[in-house]
Amino acid sequence: MELRQLRYYLGVLEHGSLGRAALELGVGASALSQQLSKLEGELCTRLLTRTSTGVAPTAAGLAFQHHARLTLRQAEHAVLAAQSGRMSGYASVGLAPTTASILGLPLIARMRERYPDVRLHLVEMLSGYLVNQLNARHLDLAVLFQADVGPRLSLRPLLQERLFALVPTALVRAEWGDSLSLAQLKDLPLVLPSAQHGLRTTLRSAFERVGHEPDIVMEIDGLSLLMDAVCAGHAATIQPGATVARSLQAGLKVFEISDADAERRNVMVSLAEDELSPAALATRIVLFDVARELVEQGRWPGARMLST
Repeated sequence: MELRQLRYYLGVLEHGSLGRAALELGVGASALSQQLSKLEGELCTRLLTRTSTGVAPTAAGLAFQHHARLTLRQAEHAVLAAQSGRMSGYASVGLAPTTASILGLPLIARMRERYPDVRLHLVEMLSGYLVNQLNARHLDLAVLFQADVGPRLSLRPLLQERLFALVPTALVRAEWGDSLSLAQLKDLPLVLPSAQHGLRTTLRSAFERVGHEPDIVMEIDGLSLLMDAVCAGHAATIQPGATVARSLQAGLKVFEISDADAERRNVMVSLAEDELSPAALATRIVLFDVARELVEQGRWPGARMLST
């Protein structure tokens, strides 16, 4: 199968007849017909039917049309990349605030190092809003915490994070050890994100399984302000490992939560392969590599990579 055969086929569909397509493509009608017959022979199926007014695609031809366009588009991208000598373009990535706090800067540094001509657009917002941005095609990819996303989105497991209690010194109890159970946290005043946040959903399910209701005294959706409230001693919080490094710097006591299901699953969600530009595809690979390195180097506390 040759690229010119795909161009010929799409040209015939666009113009509706062999004669008009041959004229526009600058090729003889007999040569055009011969190439289309050769293409159908290689595929072992009929792509076009001749009518009194021209040609029309068969059911197989309609199915083939989408992939033919995709193949030509990717070939054009490959030519441009080869001509420019290095990857260029635009890629948009969505990260929740906790994820951005640990993954954002390393991702930027690696993209600047590997693909300096790719213009990276990073969006930081709650994971529920990121789903809407993906479905509206405003983002190429995002790291999310739920698998119930829209149609024509590609999901890949990324990593699993342990949850930690971050506690101001004044609220630490003498009888606590190095880790705490959710049952031990039931009377601890907590500041958490609101119900629309993926972390809040995870915690609600975890507390329900142990039969306890957490003592939530405040709801703050912004990570920076939430951590300021904890550092000021107003309440403790429960956060994934991505927030632990910041907490240690602030002088908070960090306790890993011992319950087996006190975890948050991270998935990499992107547009379908045929919608991603080469720059976006490259960014997706870099994001995965950076996350793996952070985990392997112990810089993402309580995280472990998931098999894809």
